[in-house]
Order: sequence, then structure tokens, then C-alpha cells
Amino acid sequence: MSEAQEFRHLVRISGRDLAGGKKLIVALSDLKGVGYNFANVITSKLSLDPRVRLGTLTEEQVKEIEAAIQSTTKSALPEWFYNRRNDPETGEARQLLGADLDFIQKNDIEDERNIQSWKGIRHGLGLKVRGQRTRTTGRKGRTVGVRKATLVAAAKEAATKKEEK
Repeated sequence: MSEAQEFRHLVRISGRDLAGGKKLIVALSDLKGVGYNFANVITSKLSLDPRVRLGTLTEEQVKEIEAAIQSTTKSALPEWFYNRRNDPETGEARQLLGADLDFIQKNDIEDERNIQSWKGIRHGLGLKVRGQRTRTTGRKGRTVGVRKATLVAAAKEAATKKEEK
């Protein structure tokens, strides 16, 4: 890094402004679809120091990072490392980022609903999908909390008031 290079407080990567004061791996993991481990692999592939601050990188290094994140299928990463394995349409493994990840997830859920699978039915009802317990958690609306004790106490109080009259 040259002495003339200025510290940048905001660095734009993949259409998102990242904080330049964060360490490289942590800053890259702020991108939607890039986790800590994936950011670590990207920095090691590009032979960058993961502890360096993002704002101290040169423009060429930032472009290299962006290219590596955008075209992950060209890198020699194992297939299990990507967040979209066995795509139903293409059958390939790829890494999705940002709005693409949200769009694909919504489409997958809609496909599950349309074929009326168990997961699709649970999504449609707003219930837990992956076998979690629902007796005490995941409550919304009127079923929040245990109300039986308060209802019994209120009924006793109403009954004693009626007897007094």
C-alpha cells in the first residue's frame, strides 16, 4: 500500500456501502449471502490479510474482491461451500447475493406452497416448518402467554360478586 493512499470510510462492494473501519472479513460478511467463512475463503484465495481494515485497501484490491464474490463459480471452491446447491432449474451450485437471494427464497417457498408439500402447508399457515416445538414457542396474537390462571381468578371474582348481590 502506498503512503498516498487515503483511508476510505465507505467502500462500495456489490452495490452495498460497507464500513471502512471494520476488518476485512467482518466487513465482507455484512453483505447478504456472504458469511464469515465464505469471506475468509475469499480473502485467502486473493492472499489478502484478513485483519486489515477495509478502508485501507486499494481500488484494485477492492475490484478483485468484488470480482471474486460475483464469479464464485469460476473459483475452485468445493460445491458444498455455496449457499445454493442443486438448483432445481439448472442443477448447478452457485453463490447468491443480496436481492437475488431474497427472490430465490421467495420463489422456493411459493413453489412449496403450490405443490402442497408439508413445508408449503406450514409456510402457508405461518407455523414452524422444520420440526420445532410449537406448544410453547412461536405464539402470535391471542395465544401469547398462559392465560388460564388469570381466567380462573377472574371467574371466581365474578362469582363472588354475584353472590354478594
